Amino acid sequence: MSDLEKIHTGIPELDMVLRGGLPQQRIHLVEGRPGSGKTTIGLRFLIDGAEKGETCLYVSLSETVEELRATAASHGWSLENIALREVVPAEVQLGRQQSVLFPSEVELGETIAAITGAVQDIAPTRVVIDSMSELRMVADDPMRYRRQIVALKRFLLRQNCTTLLMDDLTDEPRQYDLQGTVHGVITLEQREREFGAARRRLRVVKMRGAEFQSGWHDFAITAREVYVFPSLIADEHKSERSRDAITSEIPALDGMLCGGLARGTSALILGPTGVGKSSLALQYANVAAERQEHVAYFAFDESRATLVERANGLSMRAADAIDKGTIYWERINPSRISPGEFIWKVRRQVEGQGAAVVVIDSLNSYLETMHEEKALMLQMHELLSYLSNQGVLSILIVGQSGLLNDVGDPLDIAFISDTVILMRYFEAEGQVRKAISVVKKRPGRHETSIREFSLTAAGVAVGPALEELQGVLSGAPRAAAEASGPPEAVAPPPPVGHD
Repeated sequence: MSDLEKIHTGIPELDMVLRGGLPQQRIHLVEGRPGSGKTTIGLRFLIDGAEKGETCLYVSLSETVEELRATAASHGWSLENIALREVVPAEVQLGRQQSVLFPSEVELGETIAAITGAVQDIAPTRVVIDSMSELRMVADDPMRYRRQIVALKRFLLRQNCTTLLMDDLTDEPRQYDLQGTVHGVITLEQREREFGAARRRLRVVKMRGAEFQSGWHDFAITAREVYVFPSLIADEHKSERSRDAITSEIPALDGMLCGGLARGTSALILGPTGVGKSSLALQYANVAAERQEHVAYFAFDESRATLVERANGLSMRAADAIDKGTIYWERINPSRISPGEFIWKVRRQVEGQGAAVVVIDSLNSYLETMHEEKALMLQMHELLSYLSNQGVLSILIVGQSGLLNDVGDPLDIAFISDTVILMRYFEAEGQVRKAISVVKKRPGRHETSIREFSLTAAGVAVGPALEELQGVLSGAPRAAAEASGPPEAVAPPPPVGHD
């Protein structure tokens, strides 16, 4: 463990990634392309210090004070207690530009002197210098630039302040790389999608002498705040909870599962569209809520009104449970959310509200909207491991393509779940009927029977085993006696007139 004193960034979840915050009285680099969120994070860092009574300074080499105030105002923030200083590099001052000879050594030195002068005048404990690309504009030689930056670093260390340097990564190739000079480096990235909101993420490249959580972490900049969503490490989160079974209160279904679905496991409900997957998941959610257990229901495909209408049609009191908060229901728009943010929402319900059941309806919309399917699958596996460690029953719904005899699994994710409940349509006696079976249950036994499934005004119903039929899962079953006889092609025809 590091014994460095740390300072909060003003973003609690980023402090979690940094294992407590930024090492104090050191110099850290926040780098990222224009628009990735550097200025917003820098402002949040200083606002946090100002709220704690610290002296804070923002040195801007590219934006005016009015522009900075406008940026803060767009988030509802005030910069009233933060010192703002504009330092305009001489090279970008129209009156001082030279067309024949430009003394870059002198101009770079003057700009650095203006920065150090502002720091000496204010004597801050927190400093943001935005951005280093403006200094590179007046340095035509990487070695000269590096010498000046080293001198600036030594000066800032003597001032006992914690400094964030902003860099927009505009120099290619990286001749003016700052990473080797500073103590810590945080890289921001903004990735555009073919459809939907851009995805922002960050990673800590280094933090000299301090621990941090490596890897990429999604983050979001909202109208009021900056949120970081630390990547999930399931092994770091374990809870001592009951591991008993959660029943559906449908005797035949509980019999098929030999008691019910165990807490701390994941159940996958597979089936074609309209077969009743969401209704079955809602049955478990409704029963848990009636036992006064907290349920988190994340819907990607349908509105709250549709869910409530379904619940009312099945004589479930889910609407009351949602209104009371026993069932937390949230509509998730997969084109506007990152994987990390979704996992964070789940965690808040588990850790903050003690959710016993989590329903994700459906995985198709979530996984198929993103382009990093392999990474998403790893994240989903980590999420299920986390829920298992927390003793939470997770119910995942996956829609399958096709309706009767050609049903396929478009996601091929049955391997990540503990229990698989398969639902199918089949044709019999001139009707389209529904069947349910349990094809996998990792923790314990289960029935291998296929039973009829139906939705009635009284609720979800599971009937007796379809023992008289074979080929139900193919969609076109035959009578068991017919199926067990000799092949029709070789069976002798009955004698004419024989009774």
